[in-house]
Amino acid sequence: MGFEMPNSDTWVGISDAIIPSQGALTFLSHPNAGGTALFIGTTRQKTGALETKYLFYEAYVPMALAEMKQLSIIAKERWSILRLVLLHRLGEVAITDTSVLIGVATPHRDAAFAACRWLIDNLKETVPIWKKETFYDGTSIWVNSLGDQKGISPERL
Repeated sequence: MGFEMPNSDTWVGISDAIIPSQGALTFLSHPNAGGTALFIGTTRQKTGALETKYLFYEAYVPMALAEMKQLSIIAKERWSILRLVLLHRLGEVAITDTSVLIGVATPHRDAAFAACRWLIDNLKETVPIWKKETFYDGTSIWVNSLGDQKGISPERL
């Protein structure tokens, strides 16, 4: 299952497919947009002193999609959003690959920045997506979306 572009002004999706960054940017294009903000979350090479091998994301997809759609509705009520994209990847995500993409197109830049920031912050706080960090030293750990450790996986014991 991939990220299918919608026939509306809102594109929300969760999949194990590669996030279509260029497609999202194209989707956000709107003749009345004076500001487009795009946040792309990627896998970084280091977490503290440990070198990351890859990240792995899991989610309860029906609940995660419902919460992502609710966030998009709230954001559109708060700001004059012309187009909105909210995509999250599942499964293994390698170093520098995209795990989350959030974008908004608005008439003015201030609203675009504010809405994009609000969306990523609230996605991390409310959407049931879990991240496992696996390191080159053979250890791995599950962390919640805010970065708090949730316990040591069996691989770390």
